[in-house]
Amino acid sequence: MGYYLTLGALLGLSAGLAPGPLLTLVISETLRHDVRAGIRVALAPMVTDLPIILLTLFVLSRLAEFHGILGAVSIAGGVFIMFMGYGSLRTTGFDLKLQDGKRMSLRKGILTNMLSPHPYLFWLSVGSPTMARALDEHLFAPAAFIAGFYTCLVGSKIALALLVGRAKALFRGKAYVWSMRLLGAALMVLALLLFRDGLQLIGLLAAPKT
Repeated sequence: MGYYLTLGALLGLSAGLAPGPLLTLVISETLRHDVRAGIRVALAPMVTDLPIILLTLFVLSRLAEFHGILGAVSIAGGVFIMFMGYGSLRTTGFDLKLQDGKRMSLRKGILTNMLSPHPYLFWLSVGSPTMARALDEHLFAPAAFIAGFYTCLVGSKIALALLVGRAKALFRGKAYVWSMRLLGAALMVLALLLFRDGLQLIGLLAAPKT
């Protein structure tokens, strides 16, 4: 169960800190209004993601006996995670462009997250398959994965909202760049593990003997 908690935390931290529409909105709302506005945006995944999780779990439950399809999904998840890792490794800073706008921070965050393909891709290719494997190991393992993921996903964005007002240069500094590169390397390792699982399900790689 500790493995899935750690895995969820790693994925959540990487997703929380990676440049993207939601992170941009967290920072811009914080600078334009205040920290509370940034926190409201950071909480958006807590509102939008439950239907996505349930939908992807339902789809994958119908494919439980089709190991070849699940193997392809796992490989797709490896590609997605490797793409995230590659982006993190190439991080040189974070360019923020502010535009004027009305204060509707939570609504903006919900719409941004709902219209972004990333939550759907993540839960279909990585999140839900991981939760299915976790359930085979222990009843509470999926809950540990969810707890680790959302604690770090939302927590990291809230932490950035708290910091950005005091340290605007943070997103162009070396600490941010090297943190993202370290996370990128960890994601690359995770992608290779997903490739291995996918090849085992397809039958192209022998599963380890227990």
